[in-house]
Amino acid sequence: MNVTKLAVFSLYCALCSVVHSVEYKSVEAVFTQQSKNQFVLDIEAALARTQAAQGIIPQWAATEITQKASVRYAPLDEIAKEYSLVRHRMVALLNVWTRSLEKGAGEYVHFGATTVDIYDTALVMQLNRATQILIADLRELELAMIELASRYRDTVMIGRTRGQHALPITFGKKVSTWLGENRRNIERLKQVQRSLEKSGILKGAVGSYLGLGQLAMETEAGFVEQLGLQPAYADDWHSSRDVLAEYALVLSLISKSCGRIGSELFLLQSTDIGETEEAVAKTAVGSSTMPHKKNPSKPEALIFYSRTIPRFAEVVLEDMVNTFERDDTSRTARSLAEMSVETEAMLDSALRLVANLKVKPEVMRANLDKTGGLIMAQRVTFALADKIGKTTANTKMHDVAEVAIANNLTLRKAFERNHELSQHFSATDLDNLFDVTTYIGLAPQQVDAVIAEVKQKRMSD
Repeated sequence: MNVTKLAVFSLYCALCSVVHSVEYKSVEAVFTQQSKNQFVLDIEAALARTQAAQGIIPQWAATEITQKASVRYAPLDEIAKEYSLVRHRMVALLNVWTRSLEKGAGEYVHFGATTVDIYDTALVMQLNRATQILIADLRELELAMIELASRYRDTVMIGRTRGQHALPITFGKKVSTWLGENRRNIERLKQVQRSLEKSGILKGAVGSYLGLGQLAMETEAGFVEQLGLQPAYADDWHSSRDVLAEYALVLSLISKSCGRIGSELFLLQSTDIGETEEAVAKTAVGSSTMPHKKNPSKPEALIFYSRTIPRFAEVVLEDMVNTFERDDTSRTARSLAEMSVETEAMLDSALRLVANLKVKPEVMRANLDKTGGLIMAQRVTFALADKIGKTTANTKMHDVAEVAIANNLTLRKAFERNHELSQHFSATDLDNLFDVTTYIGLAPQQVDAVIAEVKQKRMSD
């Protein structure tokens, strides 16, 4: 291949086709029929430019193809009429589009290519654009999480394990776990994007480059470069489709991350806990018959997304098992499109929930006292360990806790009645030991560490 010739011709054609470029602001826009057709036409033009630089087709034909590579020359209604006759989506599109090409340039369209490669590459380009948008959405959600974690870095609340009050943490620490998980999802999507960028394909009907000539590998190399993709995988991946499955599985992981946030905030907003509240418009109605209710709309939505998005992934994952070289597995593109659009909607809900979340420190503080200080048993045990040994202290504090529960006493009151144990501490010592706000470990420093790590990684996005 004449690399210099290709580069010059590519620059010229890029100037000719700048009008065809589209900036997709939403995932939904990426997957419209018009957008798919535009991707296909861009791909056909890239193929023509590459083949022209190789001397396979005339450069004047490639120029004409590139200049007319726009969906305005392929109206959907005309394609629909053509499809009713030919019953082939690619042929219908090309038949309509090539009618606009002058001087017989249509004779050089789709030269030696196969429909499967064109639509596989179009899907890869759609998913690549969708990934860019979803990463941007996750980064925006990340900023909201950073702000929330920072604001409530030191806000003490009860940490719960298996649904029970365990030990004090801070709300910032809780949010930092969402933040860290969200960042790992960004890194996963970035890795998937790297794989997608290597998945442009031009290998022919059975994946061995037949029909494309002896320069087929060079044609594929120039073809993906024209499209702004990375050098293609050497193998014929059409029958394996593992990169598409990886994309689907990562979106499933993201949905589960959002589902976890939704589930936590659903419970924290419940009447019996009441530590957070979803911000809603003043005009919003919680119930048609119970005016007092404030139902958790967005948390519930996140839970639902976490159940539905993985179902699409199951279909895509199953599609990895198909017959021989090149089954027609194009129908899974619908599942990939739908789950991508749903993921975008989910991230929008998650952002609006997190960014506007109402946090109630006073309720968190009140809930810390619900067990009458029992959550401080571990701290007192550790303090006693220096006096009477850890195992003995643990056993005796277990007994003190049982006395407190059986007699409806606070843990401190039950402890003070046990003179064998309480003799080791002054009243001031006990004030300090039973202060829940000072028993949070390194939760605030943990928040700082997670935020610092995330900010460092944001610089590499």
